[in-house]
Formats: sequence, C-alpha cells, structure tokens
Amino acid sequence: MRVPNSVVLPVGTHVDCCKEEEVEEKSHDIMAKITAMLAERKSNLTHFINNLEGSEEPKFYVDQWERLKEMESCTLSILNLVAVNCTDRRDIKKLEATILEHVKNEELFPEVVRVLPPVYRQVEAAIVDIAQSEEMADHGMMDLEHLLSRLSQRKHLAHLGRELLQDILRYLHRIGLVVWYEEINHLESTVFLQPTFLITMFKLLVRYRLVQQLESIS
Repeated sequence: MRVPNSVVLPVGTHVDCCKEEEVEEKSHDIMAKITAMLAERKSNLTHFINNLEGSEEPKFYVDQWERLKEMESCTLSILNLVAVNCTDRRDIKKLEATILEHVKNEELFPEVVRVLPPVYRQVEAAIVDIAQSEEMADHGMMDLEHLLSRLSQRKHLAHLGRELLQDILRYLHRIGLVVWYEEINHLESTVFLQPTFLITMFKLLVRYRLVQQLESIS
C-alpha cells in the first residue's frame, strides 16, 4: 500500500483442507474483504487530508499533508486470488505459471520490456559463481566491501564502483537473487548471497505455537 503502482496476487493455501464449494466461497469472501479494505483506506486518507486542509494552521501540517497525498497517489492493483494445495506439485506449477503470466503483462509491469545494461548480467553471474564456490560459507553472508573487492578482481568488472554495485544489488534484491537490507543500519554493510539460509532461519524462529513449545521445555 506504500509502494507506487503495486501489484498484489493473493494466494490461498490449504485447499486440501476444504471442500470444493468452500474454496470458491472463501475465495469470494477474501476478495470482497480486500476490496472493502482498500475502499476504507481511500476513505480514511481523504478524511485525514480534508482535516489537515481545514485546520486553523494548515501550514504547520505541510509535511503530514504531503505524506498523505503521496500515499493517496499509490495505486494498488489486486489480481484474482489463486487457490493452491501446497502438497500437490501440480498446483505449485500452476501458481508459478500464473505469476509468470502476470509478470509478462506489460500493462501491469510497463518496465518489463526495459533492457538492463550488460554489467547487471555480468555482476549477477559473478555473484552466483561466488555464492556457489566451495570457499563460500553455508550462511552466504558477505561484507559489502569484500563483495566489491571480489567482483573487482574479475577482469570485466575491474572498474565496478560501489555506487553501481549498490544499484545492481537493489535490482538483485527485488528479483530475489540476494537479500540486502540497506535501510537497516546494522545490516546495510551485509549482503546475503544465499536467501534460502534466511528462510531456514525464519522457519526455525517463527513458527506456529512457538511460545507454547518453548514453555514446554523444562
């Protein structure tokens, strides 16, 4: 809701726990709730903006007004919900095909036809090579400066600068090849070349009934 021109694909899981008619009913219910939520958000933003514009000293609230106007301009495209049974590989393939179909839609993603500079592909290939190398630790964490140094050792990337690398990392973060939390001070100098390691970590730490499981340990 805070990213301009966002596209959201709702996915409903655990279809195997429902009857066929329940799946359709729940899908319609979820989409109706999303529609209502978006309408309420738009109404609330309009209400807050009107309140600021109608205040006695509107000049004191310029920053808030600009932020609200910015949020109001963020359009959100909601695609039709996809219901899947995560235990059925065919459903996973169906979801994958649906995502690819939407991503290739130029109306939804106008930038899909943009051609990336060759250096982006070169850095991407080099990072994949480094991540798969034997000397790379299982956790796949690497200091940003060290990564720049490793990449610069390659002949075709000898002139790679920090600023360009950061631009490329933002792109690779968006497509899910790496994870780079540049907005978090303690993590801005760390690049996760193995995102699957983070997923494994989160699965261990964030789980259903975690508190009860911990309390059961003597």
